[in-house]
Amino acid sequence: MSETDLTVTVDKEDKGKAWHAIPTADVLKEFQVNAAEGLESGQVSKLLAKIGPNQLDEAPRPTFWQKLWDQLNNFVVILLIVASIVSALLGDYLEAGAIMAIVVLNAILGIVQESRAEEALAALQKLAAPDAQVIRDGHRKVIPARELVPGDIILLEAGNYVPADVRLIESMNLKVEEAALTGESVPVQKVDDLVLEADAALGDRRNSAFMSTLVSYGRGVGVVVSTGMKTQIGLIASMIQGVETEDTPLQKRLDQLGKTLGWAALIICALVFGIGWLRGYDPLEMFIIAVSLAIAAVPEGLPAVVTISLALGMREMVQRHALIRRLASVETLGSATVICSDKTGTLTQNEMTVTQISIDGKDIHITGTGYAPQGEFQIDGKTIDILDYPAATTSLWVGALNNDALLEHNGDDTYKMIGDPTEGSIIVAAAKADKDYQELSEDYPRVQEIPFDSVRKRMTTIHQVLDPHREDFSPFVDDSQKDRFVVAVKGAPDVILELCHQYQTYDDKQADMTENVRERIRAANDEMAGKALRVIAVAYKVIRDLPEELTPEVMEKDLVFAGLVGMIDPARTEVSESLA
Repeated sequence: MSETDLTVTVDKEDKGKAWHAIPTADVLKEFQVNAAEGLESGQVSKLLAKIGPNQLDEAPRPTFWQKLWDQLNNFVVILLIVASIVSALLGDYLEAGAIMAIVVLNAILGIVQESRAEEALAALQKLAAPDAQVIRDGHRKVIPARELVPGDIILLEAGNYVPADVRLIESMNLKVEEAALTGESVPVQKVDDLVLEADAALGDRRNSAFMSTLVSYGRGVGVVVSTGMKTQIGLIASMIQGVETEDTPLQKRLDQLGKTLGWAALIICALVFGIGWLRGYDPLEMFIIAVSLAIAAVPEGLPAVVTISLALGMREMVQRHALIRRLASVETLGSATVICSDKTGTLTQNEMTVTQISIDGKDIHITGTGYAPQGEFQIDGKTIDILDYPAATTSLWVGALNNDALLEHNGDDTYKMIGDPTEGSIIVAAAKADKDYQELSEDYPRVQEIPFDSVRKRMTTIHQVLDPHREDFSPFVDDSQKDRFVVAVKGAPDVILELCHQYQTYDDKQADMTENVRERIRAANDEMAGKALRVIAVAYKVIRDLPEELTPEVMEKDLVFAGLVGMIDPARTEVSESLA
């Protein structure tokens, strides 16, 4: 890329072009980058020098003098300073020194507390700086996200934060949580080959991914089109930085109190001076008396008491893991009477948990919460060995096969889920049933898949049967099943039910699906939904050969209904106390 080409690339990014309205091939051509090779290191260095790092510009931190002025710029403090000066002019240096000491102490306390908050916030921002997987010089690398430039080819995987605004050039079952940007709580399905209208709304740009959003499912490849403050989240940051800071309710009340006291003191002083003068007292003596009264009326300890109280409140908030940038905001937070809260991840744990399986009209309950694979299986309150119920394990194994989530053990009895929380809950339930559930992917490797879409409301995966002897997976224990394929399907119960011509009975047999059985399954689904459970249906079939065309019409018919899986996002244990 020549110096002229470099300038062209930067200019294109600066203009905020509607990249979602351009075919991917043309986007790559405009940035003059090969998707397989990425940018060269020399090009990246020049671009970084030209446009700067990929990070949001932080508003300039206030200087010491600005912080000092903020502490002194209220009517009560100004009144104290005036009182101190007048006391000094009248020769009462002890009184003047005491008042000024209170003013200085008040300013020092405020500056120190707010500076600590600034430093803590800056440290948090450094800790939160993400990395990015990028293709450069033909090699895949992991680099700090701040080093990305327009034209970089980046790779996105479940669990990654999108490090810049990108136009997707590849997507495989890619879903992105964009709540931080659009407020939409449901992950958005991304499609790389769409070409949209130039004026398409931000939430409708399914061929793009945006900085600070989270990849919840699948994987993708994209070309960076905007970085730093030119990203969509950067535009929001610019607007936020432009908002003027308002006084808090406490500051307004203190200011009003100071003005009231000040005017009252002046009026009283004028009356004392006027009455004494009219009665024949020495004017200079009356003036000194009047000024002394005014100084006595000033509440010297009020600013210090307020500042110390706020500082103690800020310390209390820090101990509860809350950082407050401005000292006066402690009172604002304490004055809140109504809290509007998001549910997922705030009131709830944001860890979907399977709590019930319905097999042929019979319910099996599962204990435990979160992503730790610890819990029991119960029928009518009595603990059972789930491996003694192959009809139930079949539902779990089908759900675990038809799954892109990954459960990671951190080594300290904590677990991390990568992928869609709904799918993750099924993986955890399978792990509760059998710690060796991961062998499923080896015994039944995935060979093809038909991704989920919102029209079909289901996802299908096809697996080769390598081990037909797995006794806890009842449909495949027959030696004749070897070299066959299992088709695993999961999705909306009403949709899956209509695709099934058989169902798996509680005693592990396959029977013909009748309308009575369908009604019984629908009733079980309604009952589970009435308990606030999200319900997923799982089904399967075994085929000898793969058809030439793996279409939904061919693969998703004549299925065997396995069961219903009910899950819920449990509330945090401290929610009841917090609400109270």
